[in-house]
This record gives sequence, C-alpha cells and structure tokens, in this order.
Amino acid sequence: MISSESVFDLMSEVYFADLRADRASKSVPQKISRLFKRAGLADTFHKGDLVAIKSHFGESNSTSFLRPQYVSTIVDLVAAKGGKPFLTDCNTLYLGGRSNAVDHLSLAAKHGFAPPVVNAPMVIGDGLTGQDSFEIPVGLKHCKTVKVGTVVEHTDSILCVSHVKGHMLSGIGGAIKNLGMGFGSRAGKLDMHHNIKPVVKTPSCKGCGECARHCPAGAISIIDKKARIARKKCIGCGECFVSCFNDAISPGKWAPAEELEERMVEYCYGIIKEKGKERIGYVSFIVDVTPHCDCVPWSDMPFVTDVGILASKDIVAIDQAAGDLINAQVGLEGSVLRRTWGKARTRSVPCMRRTGASSLSMRRSSAWAKRSTSY
Repeated sequence: MISSESVFDLMSEVYFADLRADRASKSVPQKISRLFKRAGLADTFHKGDLVAIKSHFGESNSTSFLRPQYVSTIVDLVAAKGGKPFLTDCNTLYLGGRSNAVDHLSLAAKHGFAPPVVNAPMVIGDGLTGQDSFEIPVGLKHCKTVKVGTVVEHTDSILCVSHVKGHMLSGIGGAIKNLGMGFGSRAGKLDMHHNIKPVVKTPSCKGCGECARHCPAGAISIIDKKARIARKKCIGCGECFVSCFNDAISPGKWAPAEELEERMVEYCYGIIKEKGKERIGYVSFIVDVTPHCDCVPWSDMPFVTDVGILASKDIVAIDQAAGDLINAQVGLEGSVLRRTWGKARTRSVPCMRRTGASSLSMRRSSAWAKRSTSY
C-alpha cells in the first residue's frame, strides 16, 4: 500500500502490485483481483447496478494500448459481485478511428475489447457522432458547466481503468485524463481544448501537408510550401502537432496547456460531483509507458520499464502515485528519453515534469511513503 496526502489533507490509500511472477497465484489477473478486494472497489456499486468500465481502446495502428485481458479481469470481478459491467468511452474530437460510434466500436472489437476476450457489451458514451451530451453545473474557475457524454448521467457507478503513459499536453495520461477528457462529449472536448493554439515552426516545416490532411476543422493550408494555421478556425484539438513527423508544429506556450489541465480537473470534479465519490473507483496500469498517449496512430517504445498496477478510490492520489513511481525509474536505452535528452532519469523529460492536474489539486513535491508491495 502507498499513502499520500490528498487535496483535502487526508491520507489517501493507493494499493500497488508489481509485475513479478513465478507462479499462477502471482499472475497479473490474480494481482488485479487482490487489488480490487483490498482497495474496496466492490463497494462502489451494488447488486444489479450498471457499472461503466471507462477505458481507452487504442487508436488505429497503436499497439501499446491497455491489454483487453486486463480489462476482462475487472469486468469479471464486477459481474461476480452482481454488477452489470459495460465498456465505455466517448468519441474523439479529432479525425481517426474513433470519431464516431460505428468506427469506434469496430476498432475496439478489432483490438480485442469484445467477446470472447472481454465478456461485456460496449456503449459509446456520447452517441453516434458525439452529440449526446449532458451538462453538469460546477461554477469553477474556467467552466460554469461541464459537458459530458450522457452515459455519465445514466450509469450507476464508474470504474476508471487507465493506461498510464506520457502525454504531449497534460504531461501524464492517467486517471484524470481518462475520466475528465475521456468522458467529455464533443462539445466538452472543444471546451477543454479551446485555449490551445498550435504554432508552426516555419524553418522546420517541409510543406508535406500531413497536418492539413489531419485537421478536422480545415484550419491549415499549405502556402509557399509552408503550413499556415487560421487561428479563427483552429479548435485546439492538437491533431496537427501529433501528426507532424518533422517536429514543425508546437502546442504554443505552456500557459494554455496548463489551462487545459485545469479544465480537465474541473471536468473530473463535475463527474465526481454527479455520481458521488463513493461511486467511482480507479485502477491504473503503469505498463508500456510511451511518450505519447494512446490516441496517436503509432506506438513509440516505452521510456521506462513496466512498473506495476495501482488501485484507489482517490483520483488525485492514484495519479500522483503513478507520476512519482515513473519519475523514480531509470530511462531505457534507445528510448526518446535517452535519445532526445541524453539523461538517465525520467525527471529530465518535460512531459513527466508536468503532472496532469498539479495546477489545481496535485502536490508538486512527492508525499508518498511506500508501506507494502506484498502482492
């Protein structure tokens, strides 16, 4: 068990299991089962409840998304306790394999998130085209309301099952990004991204047009063999700098990215307010820790070794634990960490220095003390 002070200055419990195994009783499914029990995740739902298993099913050509066998174990645990589990995620803002429910469901099935691998149906949380939205009043710094998929309104409980990895904007892609950004409807994702304004680094631009082909808003033109972004059309989705192979587009100043992080936290606040914190549990897998999120249509090699599995009822605590555990690792030879920054420690990587919700609720300095890793 790992513990830390939460935003409310209370000690929050985060349970940890490593990935070592030399017998069946120490297999990953067995460790997930013990974590599920020790963290009290069965207490987040009652018999007969609809239980949303919120996860991410990977973009086309991605190979580092969470293994469906891990999710299957959680589905079976929920069903064994009398819950009615279903897999869910909302459609993406950008173009790709998950921008509508038809493509999204097909891709999830292709990646193994369907029977017989996972014995649960899938429901796209914001409908066919991302328009099935539900507003929750929050009255916070940036958002008066948050706009989430209607699945949040109708489900009884949520288990947020996250693949922890890097992220170009939020620093770390963990439970906060999975819940807040992941459950945002199309209107909600626009709301969270609205202040991100990418910038073309003109000397590096080759004029290949890849960014223009991926822009869902038609905001990019190629003029004199250089990309030009029409700011009034730009929706801040980040698809352009993700799709640029020449590193010619940056997300602009970091201040807007920090606002995106704050907005994601506000979306998490709204979802937790709507369902009640006792109705949401979290499981995070620190495996295949790649520099980019699972939304990109490729998978770079991990920059640290696989660390383990976390379970908690505190969304801030589980992301803080994940960030601290990753930052304690030594960078892998040949990875982006060693190739780009030439340092061995993950603290040298900008994306890992910037934890996803530090601006509103995460402690910037570590407050974690490992008590037990007996799993």
